[in-house]
Amino acid sequence: MRAAVIGLGSRAEAWVRALAERGALAAFCDTSAHRMAVHNRRLAAAGHREVPAREPADLARLLDDEDIDTVVVCSPDATHADHVVTALAADRTAVVEKPLATTAAGLRRIVRAERASRGAVRVAFNYRYNPAHREVRRLLAEGVVGQVGSVHFEWCLDTHHGADYFRRWHRAKSASGGLLVHKSSHHFDLVGWWLGADPARVTAEGRLFAYGPSGALARHDAFALDLRDAPRLAELYPGAPDGYRRDQDVFAPGVTIEDDLAVLVRWSTGATMTYHLHAYSPWEGYRLAVNGSAGRLELEVLESEWARPGPEHAAARLSGTPDGQPMRWRVTVRPLWDAPYEVPVPREDGAHGGGDERLFADLLDGTGTGADPLGSAAGLRDGVRAAVTGLAADESLATGAVVDAGRLLREVLAPSGASPAQSAAPLPPAGPATAVKEA
Repeated sequence: MRAAVIGLGSRAEAWVRALAERGALAAFCDTSAHRMAVHNRRLAAAGHREVPAREPADLARLLDDEDIDTVVVCSPDATHADHVVTALAADRTAVVEKPLATTAAGLRRIVRAERASRGAVRVAFNYRYNPAHREVRRLLAEGVVGQVGSVHFEWCLDTHHGADYFRRWHRAKSASGGLLVHKSSHHFDLVGWWLGADPARVTAEGRLFAYGPSGALARHDAFALDLRDAPRLAELYPGAPDGYRRDQDVFAPGVTIEDDLAVLVRWSTGATMTYHLHAYSPWEGYRLAVNGSAGRLELEVLESEWARPGPEHAAARLSGTPDGQPMRWRVTVRPLWDAPYEVPVPREDGAHGGGDERLFADLLDGTGTGADPLGSAAGLRDGVRAAVTGLAADESLATGAVVDAGRLLREVLAPSGASPAQSAAPLPPAGPATAVKEA
């Protein structure tokens, strides 16, 4: 593998390290020469060779000049479609951080580009590689709850992690698609993967409650930050030489995304999902309940018990991560007419409960999942399905209507030039992503 990383913000650090350790890092691409220089200095300090650095406008030429076969896309979400299409047009593989794209038009461009390419799309859904999530997948596939009737999924972002989306470029829906597209695509992907289902109908309610100029938490001292309190981030984002500030005031004007969101999804299997995301919680984690004809499966995950204020915790608050607390989880099965029991799931070290390292092993050297019996590898269709669920929810927010997400999914996946009648034809079954390239 010879890989180029496009988008050299803080999330790219993990990819740069993983690629460099494998001897596969070949180039950088970013709008900021400064950020690329910082990453190159860090490479040299770690004993790795520095790599060529180019602007995004030079990506197509860079692929040939440096013999790149894989493009890792870590740039702001609204740019994903352009970079993925550029890679596919050159018959390269595109590995994309979620979401795949922020608009239906962007998704359609990617679908058509992949069909015309010898390259392929892989979506970096690292949550699929978390041991607890893999155990949920296995248990549901084995029928431990029988036929699934409903899912309840609550995701809490604490005032470290949640607030961080309102400091960065994510605060503009035009850049991120909003939390239902940017953050919730992880969660919608998990449920679609667990159930082997597509979204059929979606309705949503939401608002900006805690943050922004009129936020319920406005002017609370716990949110006051200075990027200099997080030296590693300050090195990447010194002041605003390119017009971008990494530590914006969460109560400043310009926030166009919501921080409290409720979604109802009817899946193609007939199961319903009630989903809630809020970004101002005292604790960080999530609760899942899957109800079926044979019982109930519950997953409780604690990522951070409480968000610590004060300058000594500024780095965690700026990076949106818990204060070094290990992720803890509990999987419980409650059969009908029988005693409940806990399913042991071993802990793993690393980010996202060990999910990042498994993801890198799978995508970068093919050793993460072996034969992949759980279908952990996510391809084009998985990325489209997750993004469409979020886009349908955003449309419902804007219009107040119940959105036909199944039709939107068919339209995105329809062959180029297909008639509306052809677009309305039933989709093939949604199942595990076992192939790198879609048929």
